[in-house]
Order: sequence, then C-alpha cells, then structure tokens
Amino acid sequence: MEARLQEQFDQAKHIVFLTGAGVSTPSGIPDYRSKNGLYTGHRNAEYYLSHTCLVREPATFYDYVKQNLYYPDAQPNVIHTKQAALTRENRATVITQNIDNLYNVANCAHLVEFHGNLYNVYCQVCGAHVDWHQYLKDPHHDADGGWLRPDVVLYEEGLKQLNIQRAVAAMTQADLVVIVGTSMRVYPFAGLLDYRNDQAPVVVINQEKLDLGVPIEMVQADATQFFEELQV
Repeated sequence: MEARLQEQFDQAKHIVFLTGAGVSTPSGIPDYRSKNGLYTGHRNAEYYLSHTCLVREPATFYDYVKQNLYYPDAQPNVIHTKQAALTRENRATVITQNIDNLYNVANCAHLVEFHGNLYNVYCQVCGAHVDWHQYLKDPHHDADGGWLRPDVVLYEEGLKQLNIQRAVAAMTQADLVVIVGTSMRVYPFAGLLDYRNDQAPVVVINQEKLDLGVPIEMVQADATQFFEELQV
C-alpha cells in the first residue's frame, strides 16, 4: 500500500465504492463472466435469469436460482468489512452490483444494492415478504399459493428509481471514487461514472486493467491484499 493512496483514503470525507462480483469471489461466491463464472458453464444463463423465464417457466427459474445463486454460508471478507467500517464512520457509501447480502452481514451503514438482494423475497400475488429460508424450501407462498421471487433485477426488468437516485446523489457528492472487483461494462451501473464530481479522483483496484474513458489511477492488484493493508 503506497503511503500516497493511504493518505487519499484518510483525507476523503465522501468515498463512494463501486463494487461488483470480484468483491465476493474471495468469500467463495463465483462471479458471472470469468473463465469459471456462472455464465461460462450455462449457455442459457441470461434466459434463466430473465423476467420471461420467471413468468413462463417459474419452476425452471426457481431451480436455476436456488442451485446457482444462493450461498447462505458465505461470509464477508476483508473487502466488505473495511468498506463497511468506513460507511459506519459516515465517510463512505457502497454502491454494489452484488445481490448476495454480504454487505448487510458486514453491517454496512450506507449501502445501495443497485440490482437488489436475493435474501429479500416476496410473493408475486399478495406482495408479502417471506423469509428466504422458506423460499429455499418451497417457492410457493403458504398463505395464497402465489409464486415467490427474490427482489432482484432480472433481465428485461427496470431498476428501482430510488436506487438510481441514491446512487447518483452519492456520486455527485463523492470526493473519492473507488472501483473494486468490477469490469464496469454493465450498464446502467457503468454509467454512474458520468455523474461523478469532476474533482474526485477515481481509483480502480482490479486484477484486470481497465480503460474507462476517464482519468483513473489503476491499481492492478488483488483487492483482498489491498484492503488488508488499508488502515481504516
């Protein structure tokens, strides 16, 4: 950890972390698009995770999601815990593409789950929220037989306006933007960079070198090691 980078974190009052699947892979949750990722092994993964599949083949959707997305025994790693610690000091906001609930487990205080959360489950008939343990046992609501679903953004579905508003507000106030574990290729998440404060430096911590079309400081490294060394 360069002293200059540590100083940037120390002096920042409004850090925004933009994070993706690479944050959770050290916790044992596979990502989507890498060599061993979820999409690599399933040719029709995008269909299985679509609104069309949910409506036309709810049993197929349920089986795929249950078998491939839920990792209830996974625990937050040092990336989650250090970022969450900064949010509890009211010095940071996390905006994540991840739907795995690990930031909540890490007690993250200022969190925008841009694509929702697998562990928030509700009935499509009556709208009632149901414990996720029950969902993993049976995809039907006991009360009315309605199909349950996780509150995540599927293909063909729109984002929640509140999440967009909160994310944009955080970006405009940021005095340091830190991108971790994401290629920033998926829109509209990648478009959040357009709303950043122009004075805010952008630091990218990623194994793969990124070219984002804006001035960045590229830290091509293992994010786990970076956050182990970061003092918060």
